[in-house]
Amino acid sequence: MRPAATPQADSLLVTDIHTLAAVKPGPRRGSEMRDVPMLQGAAVLIRDGRIAWFGPQREAPLDEGLATLSASGGCVIPGLIDPHTHIPFAGDRSGEFVRRLAGESYLSILESGGGIRVTSEAVRAATVEDLVAENLPRLRRMLERGVTRVECKSGYGLAPEHEIKQLEAVRELAHSQPVGLVATYLGAHAVPAEFDGRPDAYLDEIGAEPLLRQVAAGGLARFADVFCDRGAFTVEQARRYLERAAAAGLKLKVHADELAQIGASALAGALRAVSADHLERIDDDGIAALRSAGTVAVVLPGTSFFLGIEHAPARRLIDAGLPVALATDYNPGSCMIESLPWIMAIACCQLRLHPCEVLTACTANAAAAIDEHTRAGAVAVGFDADLVMLEAPTVERWFYEPGRNQVRAVLRQGRVVYQRPER
Repeated sequence: MRPAATPQADSLLVTDIHTLAAVKPGPRRGSEMRDVPMLQGAAVLIRDGRIAWFGPQREAPLDEGLATLSASGGCVIPGLIDPHTHIPFAGDRSGEFVRRLAGESYLSILESGGGIRVTSEAVRAATVEDLVAENLPRLRRMLERGVTRVECKSGYGLAPEHEIKQLEAVRELAHSQPVGLVATYLGAHAVPAEFDGRPDAYLDEIGAEPLLRQVAAGGLARFADVFCDRGAFTVEQARRYLERAAAAGLKLKVHADELAQIGASALAGALRAVSADHLERIDDDGIAALRSAGTVAVVLPGTSFFLGIEHAPARRLIDAGLPVALATDYNPGSCMIESLPWIMAIACCQLRLHPCEVLTACTANAAAAIDEHTRAGAVAVGFDADLVMLEAPTVERWFYEPGRNQVRAVLRQGRVVYQRPER
């Protein structure tokens, strides 16, 4: 790649783009997800961190002294967005991985005292500084694969002070590296050992109004999330928690229909959650509820791959007119996969989604899943200039070879934040 004369200039023209995948702003539904204009021989003009113009390079504005950055004949796409991760976490659950390979289910491990509680012990023992040190390399590796925004959750502290600690670590991580972070308060992730048999008492503590107001008003999180499923929290418990969170000023997300169908996706629709995530067991009522509410369906194929369970019906969700996003669900128990491009490959090869649908799901619709769709996830004038330069000349060629990283450079708000060393 020929570097820009001044790659951090306030104005920058990205040139020599073989194919610009000009994803439109989200949320995108149904057949719209496949509608991605592919502009050949394109250029993008960036001013003050935002896209000011894009189109054929022969028509590009050529101001005197304008810095340029060559895409070297590669494809350029919007920055990828991972709208569901469990960063920051600590500890190692590789032993559970082997237990699952031997046939033990995720739910059985959870019920035997493993699972989330094991990670909770590690997070409780960690300091904010420990969490930052362990998770900073993860975010840097995600950036190298083209990810420019990541949703991060608490949910492993399982006590007010430790949940706050996780959110404070997210805030510190946001200031320590260039990937944009959006924080979610997932206090209702599991019932800790000290509250065994008393889930309502735990929810009263973790969902106390003063605590929720502290999280919202203090800018520690923008969303509240709950694990509503068999072996976790019931629909009524989740409803009470989410209604309190909404009253405190937090937007809503729901872990829904992963292990069993208990009505979690219908609850997400009824409360007009921004997203409902997992959905492996979603039914027709849940689909109708999400469609009516405009809730983004976040599908996590890496989790199904990692656990060896059935995938969420992504094609059915798209055909039903839902805006579908994809995410890693990166976590130490059910999906230790940090590579969003690898998740995209699974979506193509196992869920049989079209590459343009997958790209939309990881950009425009992923932005909608974190309520950033008016500024991110698309190639549009006025949007943040979060762009990824690929080695492959086309989107199809990129998807065709998922086993290696084809990212040449990443721009975040118009600034080069990653550039692959020349090979």
